[in-house]
Amino acid sequence: IYDYGDTAGLTPLIKMYTVGHRYIPPPIHAGGLRYHGVAPTLAVLVKNKVVEPFAYHQTEVFKAAQIFAEVEGIVPAPEAAHAVKAAIDIALDAKKKREKTVILFNMSGHGLLDLSGYQDYLEGRLKDYEPEYINISYLPKI
Repeated sequence: IYDYGDTAGLTPLIKMYTVGHRYIPPPIHAGGLRYHGVAPTLAVLVKNKVVEPFAYHQTEVFKAAQIFAEVEGIVPAPEAAHAVKAAIDIALDAKKKREKTVILFNMSGHGLLDLSGYQDYLEGRLKDYEPEYINISYLPKI
C-alpha cells in the first residue's frame, strides 16, 4: 500500500505497511511508536521474512523493562523496551525448547526522560489499548 509519510499528505507517496495517515493513535507512553506506518526499509525486511514483527501491550512492555532495569541497571526508553520484551520472550522460548540461540536487539535509548511512564506503570495507571477497526479505503490507489 502507498501512503503519505506525514499526516497532512504533503510528502511523496511511500510504499509501506500503514494504518493510514489520518489514524489517531491511542496515547501510549512510547511516543516514538505513535506513527501510522512502517519505515520502507523495515517493510522490505518484514516482507522478505528477514525480521518478524511483534506487537505487545504497553503494560507487559513496562514489566519487561522493569526486569531489564533491575538485572542490567539500565532503564530502557519505552520504545526500546519493546525490543527488550521481544528479546526476553525469545530467550524464554529458546530455554523452554532447550535450543541455543543468538539474540540481537537494539537498545536505542534510555528511559531517564520517560520516568513518568514508569511511575504510571508502577502505580497501576497505565492502560492497554486493543486494536480497533481501521478504515484505509481513502488511501491513494496506485
